[in-house]
Amino acid sequence: MKHAILTAALAAGVAMPLSASATDLEVTHWWTSGGEAAAVKVLADNFNETGNTWVDSAIAGSGTTANPIIVSRILGGNPMGATQMNTGRDAEELIKAGLMLDLTELAEKEDWASKIRPAKLLEACEYDGRIYCVPINIHSWQWMWLNRHVFEDNGIPVPTNWAELVEAAPKLEEAGVIPLATGQPWQVDGIRNVMQVAIGGVDNYLAVNGDKDPDAVMSDENRAIWEAFAQARTMVDDAYSGRDWNVATNMVIQGDAAAQIMGDWAQGEFAQAGQEAGVDYDCLPGLGNNPVLDTGGDAFYFPKTDDPEITAAQLELASMLVSPETQVEFNLVKGSLPVRGDVDLEAANACMKKGIEILANPENVLPSTEQLLDSDTQGQITDLALEFFSSDMSVDDAMERQKEIIEQAM
Repeated sequence: MKHAILTAALAAGVAMPLSASATDLEVTHWWTSGGEAAAVKVLADNFNETGNTWVDSAIAGSGTTANPIIVSRILGGNPMGATQMNTGRDAEELIKAGLMLDLTELAEKEDWASKIRPAKLLEACEYDGRIYCVPINIHSWQWMWLNRHVFEDNGIPVPTNWAELVEAAPKLEEAGVIPLATGQPWQVDGIRNVMQVAIGGVDNYLAVNGDKDPDAVMSDENRAIWEAFAQARTMVDDAYSGRDWNVATNMVIQGDAAAQIMGDWAQGEFAQAGQEAGVDYDCLPGLGNNPVLDTGGDAFYFPKTDDPEITAAQLELASMLVSPETQVEFNLVKGSLPVRGDVDLEAANACMKKGIEILANPENVLPSTEQLLDSDTQGQITDLALEFFSSDMSVDDAMERQKEIIEQAM
């Protein structure tokens, strides 16, 4: 195994003023949908304006596809200049192995601690008191997206919460509309994960994922989550398996499906389609039941290199990502919320304003499952959710399986 080595030259590079020299920097990410590609272009254009060159290296698929590729390249001694990962524990083992660039000096110089909110977002970049990543946005899974026209054209009240969508499902099916669009395994598990807060409540969410409390897994609140998840598996079409998330979003945009439970990144697809929040589509945080948001999102990490010019370019990119200009421009296109609270969001649409209002109350902010559970536990939960969703597994059996997983979680 070949590992990059932090040399004395690298250490000197971290301490130097930012370089003005032109450097090609390969950046890996998994933003490939229409809305995501438009957001990446914002970052690339802004970075190119520094005199460096953004060398785009998109990896098709979700983070579950891209993360193993990214980690393998870094461990194999072929690191990229920068890489997107989720804010959380995805890079923890790489940091422990000494393979990621320490950004602490830059973070202190630019006072990220007082500008990035909520504080837990930057804390997720910390290991042993040092900063190793740049949060680029606040993403939350806690949203349900609805095509208003599908309901209005069929004389069905537009749902304001999950229960009302379930009630409307038979009439939607009679009208030839799929009640709920979904797809790949991570999307299916996302439905269950959103229900953990929206149906089960904040206390149960934290007890199961944060405290790893087996009694919370076997509680009535957690039972209600699995029962709602069982309702969801009756509301999807037979061809859902393996469908890309943006394809599912487009089914809602086109009126082939009525709703989708998906993170706020779906908003970028509605924007690309020229649709207007509150007119063409609605967004219901917490499924309309429990308007709280987790605070996961995307972050950029910078693998260590022994090339001081690469290091200087990495630091320029890190600084640009957290700048007010980039934060506004990128997040308006991406359909996410900025990590800074001191930026102008006059142009924000109705859904983004809902998110900002929720975040204004710290009690509404939750840590994401990526921040609470390691990758292995997340994978086991995803496997269980997928098996349940694609079978007639009973709620009792699902709860027993989840209890076994949580009891072994770190």
